[in-house]
Amino acid sequence: MFATRVKLRNWRNFLEVDAPLRECVYLLGANASGKSNFLDAFRFLRDVSKPQGGGLQKAVADRGGVSKIRCLHARKSPEICIEVELGTDAGSTEPEWRYLLAFTQDTRGARPVRVVREEVWHSGECLLKRPDGEDHEDELRLTQSHLEQIQANTKFRDVADFFADITYLHLVPQLLKYGDRIGGQHLEDDPFGQEFLERVARMPEKKRNARLSRIEKVLKKAMPQLQQLQFAKDPATGRPHLELRHVHYRPNAGWQQEEHFSDGTLRLIGLLWSLLEGDSLLLLEEPELSLNNAIVEQIPRMIRQAQRGGKNSRQVFLSTHSEALTKNRGIDGREVLILESAKEGSRVRTIDAAETLALENGFSVAEALLPKTRPNMDRQMDLSL
Repeated sequence: MFATRVKLRNWRNFLEVDAPLRECVYLLGANASGKSNFLDAFRFLRDVSKPQGGGLQKAVADRGGVSKIRCLHARKSPEICIEVELGTDAGSTEPEWRYLLAFTQDTRGARPVRVVREEVWHSGECLLKRPDGEDHEDELRLTQSHLEQIQANTKFRDVADFFADITYLHLVPQLLKYGDRIGGQHLEDDPFGQEFLERVARMPEKKRNARLSRIEKVLKKAMPQLQQLQFAKDPATGRPHLELRHVHYRPNAGWQQEEHFSDGTLRLIGLLWSLLEGDSLLLLEEPELSLNNAIVEQIPRMIRQAQRGGKNSRQVFLSTHSEALTKNRGIDGREVLILESAKEGSRVRTIDAAETLALENGFSVAEALLPKTRPNMDRQMDLSL
């Protein structure tokens, strides 16, 4: 299943958003235009729908409360609304499923988060429309969405499962390299890759070796001296490790564990593993970080190959500032969403007719669209000391 359209109202720095979604979506925009906030709308629905430790109240609390989520420009309509359409075809205009959740903060008592509207539609038929009669009789029911309740989402379990399986990864190499020394709390759902090695370890051995073999082939093209990539466990502690062996004059020497990998190598391994892992929606932020431009330019191609190579295609949304990544001419203009900052919050748009014509005439996204996301600066940035 794929997300085919998203609508947002009063979400973060967006007053109104209505954007079509493809199998791969590239978010382009200046700093602080809302790319992370756009992705966070899907992370929010994932947090709401988690069967264990999730729910509407926790998802809002983890983000600092309704006041931190609601757009500062919201006036007449105070509720926050997220609506997502789902279909079996990423390019479909007729959704199979439509889920809408609108909520606000109660003005009475302990001021809990309250569901204002919750709707589920399947093939044009309304399966759920809240608040209903039972909600009016017991208003405490409105502090929970039906999406998070197993006994209440039976008729639209496919929607709940889709949101619950969403994966977000922004691997921070230092947390992986120095995790033992840094210590500290591991964040839920591991957004920064602190438990990446544990995820690798949980994979069945045969499947894990096959996946690492595919990753090794890609790494050898990026790192000519690489000879082998393997998974290993510390015999004393049982801690999982990734090991690389480079071409060396001693045949059994030259093995290095992840703390000695470059940041770019770790990020590339994490990216490739995520692309090959599962068939749920994958959210990526700036996958180009720490990577050579020649590798970055191949990221769209690798995403497409991963989507075509498996039994089930994985939908990918990614944000980027990279000219190298958007130079790839395999990017379809319909996959690009442009975020533009304005006085009344940011807006999200698809490419216009002139931009479409430029792409059809051989211009890349980097040439036709990326310059429009750059901030207007009348002069050079100076740091006076």
